[in-house]
Amino acid sequence: MRATTLVLTLLTLSVTYFAASRWTTPRQAVVTMLLLLSGLGFLRRVPEFLNDIGSTGLLLLTVFLLIRAQEEARSRALLIAPLVILAAFYLRYGVVGNLLAIAVAAVVVYGPRAWLAHWRHLPLAGAVLLAGLVPHLVYAVHVTGSPLGVILYVTKQAERDFVGDGLLYYLAIFPYRLAGDLGAVVMAAGIVVTWLALRGIRRTRREHSGTPLRDDRRRAFLGTASLLIFVVLGVATDGEPRFVYLPVILLTTLGVQYIAELTTRWSPQALLAIASLAGLTIFGTTQVVAHGAMPGPTSLSHSTVPVARQLSSKGPCLLVTGYEPEVGWYSGCDAVTYAQYSQMTPPRDTKITFILFERGRLQPDAAGLQRLIGSCPHTSRTIRTNGTLGTSIVITLTPGAGNGPR
Repeated sequence: MRATTLVLTLLTLSVTYFAASRWTTPRQAVVTMLLLLSGLGFLRRVPEFLNDIGSTGLLLLTVFLLIRAQEEARSRALLIAPLVILAAFYLRYGVVGNLLAIAVAAVVVYGPRAWLAHWRHLPLAGAVLLAGLVPHLVYAVHVTGSPLGVILYVTKQAERDFVGDGLLYYLAIFPYRLAGDLGAVVMAAGIVVTWLALRGIRRTRREHSGTPLRDDRRRAFLGTASLLIFVVLGVATDGEPRFVYLPVILLTTLGVQYIAELTTRWSPQALLAIASLAGLTIFGTTQVVAHGAMPGPTSLSHSTVPVARQLSSKGPCLLVTGYEPEVGWYSGCDAVTYAQYSQMTPPRDTKITFILFERGRLQPDAAGLQRLIGSCPHTSRTIRTNGTLGTSIVITLTPGAGNGPR
């Protein structure tokens, strides 16, 4: 798991440098990478083995290919893009919202005619994308009865109070919690660049009836896609910084470029100053992660791991808990949340165990637990732990007694 996470992180950082160096300069690309690493929103998640970081690199590569298809004559980037999109999708289903925002921004900024001009490559790219989605669509129909069933199910798992509270969350934390103090200033500059680029495109079309400058279109596309991602994801799901790494990278890239242009002949010194501050911030952020952020999850393992190891079984077993990744991993059993269990029919002859902690999360109250157990015979025992979650109550249903919701 650590090796996989390291590879995915290096992939994203490499793509960040690769894309930013082509859109700006190698020096500015290095500054962009340092700023990305200095933000708590990114560095905080690196040790957690999540797929958000790796999928971000693939999404960034998708954006790069779309821009290359528009800026390079006879480019075949549009034929490669479906392969990257499929890799991102199968790595993390949650990229659908990002891809939707990217597609809308591409059509709005470049215009439908610019994409229809690729009439030779566009149908083939669409066919490859559709063919690559067939395994997922078949699986979704088999499991949910609908080709979009899995995607819709994932969306429904969002822990939100109302539709749009994710967007309010992003507005509340933007941009400090995403990129830190220094990165926030640069991201704000990226938004200014987006506005200036859109204004430049509008002025060109209104006054001269000519073709907008290539740089203006690229900047408008990057900025518009970034802002749309916040809107789409903020409406579709709950808000988390790890969902929006792509707009952080794009706006940071635009901001670094804008600062370099504003400082003109002093740009090397300005970029050096930003890079130096970012380097110091990385050291500070690393300490925050190591001594502030990580001890919390680590202390949870002092509760979850002992319980999980005591519940390992040689036969089929299913654990229902609010801490399914850790409990499932260390027990060797299948693990689901209480919400997932309430919607499933577990297989017969499976040992089903409910795990509740004294200070646990995402677990039902006494009445809700009773509804899940029903009239099934069961046993109960207490497992004391030294972790922050406190004492655990473990309730095991008798296998084959018709247990589980129907």
